[in-house]
Amino acid sequence: MSRKKVEKIMFFSKTLDFLEHYLPDQSLKSRNTIETYRDALTVFRRYITDTMNLSLRTFGFEDCTHDFLLSYIEFLHKNGNSETTCNNRLAAIRAYLWYAADCDISLQSVALTASRVPFLKVPKLTREVIPDDALKALLSAPPDTKIGRRDRLILILLYDSAVRVSELLSMNVSSVNLEADIPYLRIYGKGDKERIVAITDKTADHLKNYLKVYHEVIDPDAPLIYTVIKGHKDRMSVGNVERIIKKYAAQIRSKYPNFPERCYPHMFRRTRATNLYQDGTELELVSRILGHSSTETTRIYAVPSVDMMRKVMESGDLESYEKPLWPDDEAEMARICGLR
Repeated sequence: MSRKKVEKIMFFSKTLDFLEHYLPDQSLKSRNTIETYRDALTVFRRYITDTMNLSLRTFGFEDCTHDFLLSYIEFLHKNGNSETTCNNRLAAIRAYLWYAADCDISLQSVALTASRVPFLKVPKLTREVIPDDALKALLSAPPDTKIGRRDRLILILLYDSAVRVSELLSMNVSSVNLEADIPYLRIYGKGDKERIVAITDKTADHLKNYLKVYHEVIDPDAPLIYTVIKGHKDRMSVGNVERIIKKYAAQIRSKYPNFPERCYPHMFRRTRATNLYQDGTELELVSRILGHSSTETTRIYAVPSVDMMRKVMESGDLESYEKPLWPDDEAEMARICGLR
């Protein structure tokens, strides 16, 4: 008796439901997270069609083998993608396959095979920060013109509030409160979590001047930072912010040989967090300012200064900066163990 041929299931047949329904409605992922998954699956699709010259119609789940994924990760790495980027894109494929397997039990072997593809080892790099003297010069580099004031405000907000560039560009005019006793920004971060970040009086003054020039008529729902294209105001892109930083970094680099070779938005956040920690701010408070759900995430910024290490060495208490195996906080320890 002949067996009936099992119909081949197209690999991307479930991506629409995964991205449009499962992630936002059931997994409750944020818009930015969903777009990260979409980008990762799009890059994989292009590898299949443009590099491997395969058709989406004929590429099935069973074609996504262990060796195929290994070749894909090797391709990404050889084409300039960092280990972290390669791992994130592999993780997105794994998540999609487990979703597909939950929908169709016959696909569980494919998801299991993908889960056995190893992540690349990520080297521990020294995360660069902007030196104090160079930081002052960089924040002062924009000229005293309309565009220069906007550029200076962007640099100042990235540092003073330690916001992610995506958080800065998503802010509206209503996100700024300059009338409170302590001026603050209302930030919506990863996972659509809201936090309040206080700003200095000097930063508040820069904001007041900026609002007078760029928001003569106050519209609470207008984007705080915007560009005008063909007479239409729209939110500034991340690429535009990166170009602004690169422009002013190039202007001062020759005078500051210790300035990082490459300067980008997240470096302002890292510099601020490191400076707060080295100035004696408790790690828990730094974590709240950054919007981290756990202080473990914030520890990457907890780099002791030379002066801090010197004082510890003089006191003989060298164990002070060793990371404990388990945190002292009982609630945090329970969270790490997956408990409440």
